[in-house]
Amino acid sequence: MKTEPQTAPSGASFNSVKDVETHLRTKMDKAVSDLQHEMASIRTGRASVSILDQIRVDYYGTPTPLNQLANLHVPEPSLITIQPWDVSQIGPIEKAIRISDLGLNPANDGKLIRLPIPPLTEERRKELVKKLHGAAEHHRVSVRNVRRDGNESIKKLLKDKKITEDEEKRAHEEIQKLTDGYMGKIDLAAKTKEKEILEIK
Repeated sequence: MKTEPQTAPSGASFNSVKDVETHLRTKMDKAVSDLQHEMASIRTGRASVSILDQIRVDYYGTPTPLNQLANLHVPEPSLITIQPWDVSQIGPIEKAIRISDLGLNPANDGKLIRLPIPPLTEERRKELVKKLHGAAEHHRVSVRNVRRDGNESIKKLLKDKKITEDEEKRAHEEIQKLTDGYMGKIDLAAKTKEKEILEIK
């Protein structure tokens, strides 16, 4: 008799502990990479084009990522240059940077936008660290939610008699180990970024 696949809270179907663990690993990997992407847009004391990743420019009515409209360069540690491929977009690009929460002042000469990256004040550093901690905590919660869903899926496998009680116990231990590993990755990434923010050049 064919058994119906088990459906997890997320809509995935599992027939074994291994399926559950593979699914959890994928979801936790995504939480870590989402955090890294979010952290890239938190500025530090040195220029980096990744701080512009979140900028969207109104390109003929469509919010478009800045890096799809211009060449971005870091000619020196405290300067980013933005060269639009379509010069008519220089105004909208400048406006998008001004209204962002980066707190930067672009200057354009009609062809090129220069974006000086001023040294961070003590107060701004503290604000950015706070923002970083908020982002890290948000992704820790994501990982904990994935763990909870995984544990529910394991209980369901036991209830459906697809695994034994011993296998259930081992699976819960493995899920906890997996969770601890990903929490460690988040903590390390946040710590490294915090050091960059607080570093005075």
